Amino acid sequence: MKCLILHTSILGKGKPVVFLHTGLQTGLTDFEFQREYFSKNYQVFSPDLRGHGQSKTNYIQNFFEDCAKDLLETINYHNLKTIHLVGCSLGALVAIKFAKMYPERMNTLSISGIMPVRPSNWLEIHEQDVESQANVLNSQEVTNYFDQLHASDWKQFIYKGRDEGWYPFDDVNELKEFNFPVLFMVGEGNQNETIGATLLPRLNKNVHVAIIPFASHLVHINQPKIYTDVLEEFIIQFE
Repeated sequence: MKCLILHTSILGKGKPVVFLHTGLQTGLTDFEFQREYFSKNYQVFSPDLRGHGQSKTNYIQNFFEDCAKDLLETINYHNLKTIHLVGCSLGALVAIKFAKMYPERMNTLSISGIMPVRPSNWLEIHEQDVESQANVLNSQEVTNYFDQLHASDWKQFIYKGRDEGWYPFDDVNELKEFNFPVLFMVGEGNQNETIGATLLPRLNKNVHVAIIPFASHLVHINQPKIYTDVLEEFIIQFE
């Protein structure tokens, strides 16, 4: 499959920080607070992942590996040697895959909104997600919004999510092997993410964990100021 040079918004000047958005969002509709803040001292790259926004494709069969290759193609296009890579949820899963495949391009990795360990009730969680996603398709207002947001058929991600094996737990398991600095931020309200996060520092001294109060899956949105302060301190420590 041919790699994509991802449609990317760029703000600011300085060392590169790349933000990878959550599922069904785009580089411009996610990490808005963080993009504005970090662009004062860094060059901020906000790509649309494949099949999202203006990174047009309907080929998502090998999504995570292809996304990692897309991101490599994109940072090479912009002449970036190494990056601070930040992602949430789907973007964090892509970031982990990229870091696994191209560790030499990493300065730091910052992730949130993922489950490092497959929960014992994964099938139940998956069924709830599928039901929630079905409600998205049943809302004309929501479908109109996403139709305008994405140049590709965004519904393909809803259909892909119906496969109970879609979540790349094997890739996430690689976090315990990474030899560069990793920041894992979780909201206290998401038990499965928090339990997994507390295990990682015991397995890998390069992993740093921050549990954020009054937040859940989307920490960077639930607590944008706290998230941003912690992320900035982490990046400064390892510049």
